[in-house]
Amino acid sequence: MANVLDRAIVRLLPAIPKPIVRKVSNRYIAGATLEDACRVVSRLNEAGKMATIDVLGEHLDSPDQARALVHEYDTVFDAIERNGLDSNVSIKLTALGLTIDRDVCLENAEAVIKHAAASGNFVRIDMEESTWTTETLGIYRELRGRGYDNVGVVLQSRLRRTIRDIRALADLKPNVRLCKGIYLEPPLIAYQEYQEVRDNFVAALELLLKGGSYVGIATHDEWLLQQSLSRVEGLAREDYEFQMLLGVRELRGDKLVRDGHRLRIYTPFGKHWHAYSMRRLQENPKIAGYILSDLLGANGLASRS
Repeated sequence: MANVLDRAIVRLLPAIPKPIVRKVSNRYIAGATLEDACRVVSRLNEAGKMATIDVLGEHLDSPDQARALVHEYDTVFDAIERNGLDSNVSIKLTALGLTIDRDVCLENAEAVIKHAAASGNFVRIDMEESTWTTETLGIYRELRGRGYDNVGVVLQSRLRRTIRDIRALADLKPNVRLCKGIYLEPPLIAYQEYQEVRDNFVAALELLLKGGSYVGIATHDEWLLQQSLSRVEGLAREDYEFQMLLGVRELRGDKLVRDGHRLRIYTPFGKHWHAYSMRRLQENPKIAGYILSDLLGANGLASRS
């Protein structure tokens, strides 16, 4: 029943007034400006949480736009350093030119990572649709081959290839954010059953930890949190972290921090907040149901993730 309702909401999305989408998205997006993001990150730091800042925007279609984004990340690193924030950054390769030209993308990604290294900071390369998985992992390997150790990548347990990818990357001991993945993919590419995705998450986590990788365990799923907690037992606090989205299961995140675990909050900001919100809702109909939950005063993502 929930899936039918979520898909019905997706069909109605174009008719949802922008102010309503803005009201819902305010919980999950820091704001339109870097100053907004810094205020949110400062608050998170005061609560004992780390952050990763993401400048909203992807699938940019011109080299000039991609280069402008590189300069925007320069200002992000400067702001992090100036304000003494405990935050790294996340980048999307389609926003840095991957849909235009691989070499342009690689040059832009290297520029961001080089600036991060000079600032003593770290860059996480987000994973996007399966169309870009091979290219994303290839660019990650090339950057590591150029001597950049301050860069990590994301793997999605929804994809059938993920265990193979972990084995292929094993020589790098990659720093990985492990998540379920929000993109809806065909059965040949991705697991379709909820528990299959969960089981693959646990298998991927075990393989990564066994190989000595640092893992950002990114989930709001209580079952997966419990499975993950049992598997990091005995590890040093600095050997892993948990990750959650801004505004999602905040009380559960507080408990992780109280229990002595490191927690990083994904903190997006930017003028493309509406496009980001609509795209995420359309890519995954389940998320669309969060709008209805929030409008009805329910717990939204916190209760459904």
